[in-house]
Amino acid sequence: MYINFWYPVCLSEELKEEPLKVTILGLDFVAFRDSNGEAHCLSDICVHRGGSLSGGLCHTEDNTIACPYHGWRFDKTGKCIRIPSLGLKGKIPPRAKVDSYPVTEKYDIIFAFLGDLPEEERSPLYEIEEYGKDGWRANKTVTLDLNYNYERSIENALDPAHNEFIHPTHGFEGSKNDYQVNPSKITETAWGANFEQLFDAPPLDQEIYGETAREESGELTVYGGYHGPNVVITQIHTKKETNWFHQYFFEQPINQFQTKVFFVNMRNWIMEEKWDEMVMERNLIIAGEDITVMTDLRPQITPDTMTKEVLVPADLIMGQYRKTMKSWESKGYKIDSETLDKNKHKMAFSIPCPARKQEKNWVLDSIPLINGK
Repeated sequence: MYINFWYPVCLSEELKEEPLKVTILGLDFVAFRDSNGEAHCLSDICVHRGGSLSGGLCHTEDNTIACPYHGWRFDKTGKCIRIPSLGLKGKIPPRAKVDSYPVTEKYDIIFAFLGDLPEEERSPLYEIEEYGKDGWRANKTVTLDLNYNYERSIENALDPAHNEFIHPTHGFEGSKNDYQVNPSKITETAWGANFEQLFDAPPLDQEIYGETAREESGELTVYGGYHGPNVVITQIHTKKETNWFHQYFFEQPINQFQTKVFFVNMRNWIMEEKWDEMVMERNLIIAGEDITVMTDLRPQITPDTMTKEVLVPADLIMGQYRKTMKSWESKGYKIDSETLDKNKHKMAFSIPCPARKQEKNWVLDSIPLINGK
């Protein structure tokens, strides 16, 4: 798991008047809205006596969240602005602050940048270019709960060779004696990689997808890729100009062994609302087929070296993903999960926020990092 990237916190509709506790990267965070409806995200640990801020109350008169233990109030920057036991004229200690993270709200999702990089150095939140544009329709954003590591989930979505074996409606090449996966065309990007993959695919069922669905088997092009450690893109083009499905998975690593996926599905055909339920039903069936297989992978976490699995040319894009992860590990972004798990019951950790670059005197220990400086 890595700091210094954008992570989904919750669906927009989930964050209302009450604060919300969310676990990401093995640590707890609190999300809340101020009186203007703007979302904020803080570390969930009060620096007084370790109370969980998410169990407290939001105060709209001063846009703070109050710890349920002793009522200390923290504003959106993470600074404590009131300590009831000190009285109205009491001086607030400068160390009375918690980490606060940049937040943005897009695609009906609240995202937080969990790291300390200044804005000019941060990876951008992935941009869905067609979102909200004419000629495209978005299904309601949904979430999927996975009981396995998020990197395993990302690699499964990138994998060009698994479809006809896990998903019976996706292809029939695997049953042919001369079956061979076509080469992947990979292009590196600033924050990941894109690929293009050509498949020999069956026709689509017109009883499911309507009369405009492709009636014959033939070539199908899939474009995809990954952005950062936790965003995967799949764009399925069943015809040249239309009949496109674009799928975006923003993954939230809860911890090493649990993942929540925020799924945005776009399409430029069967645009009427009546098709929404069918499209999502089909997507969830396909996701369920993946989940059945992925839950039993061993080891549960991606091996640290390529020699612990036998990789073949069809695994090229997964190898590229692992190479990218290694580059971020070398920058000190990778969380030392073993040290975290060993000490989490006797130490309070936090993801360092951007303010730590300018301010000193932080109470919470920064989460342990591999190659961290």
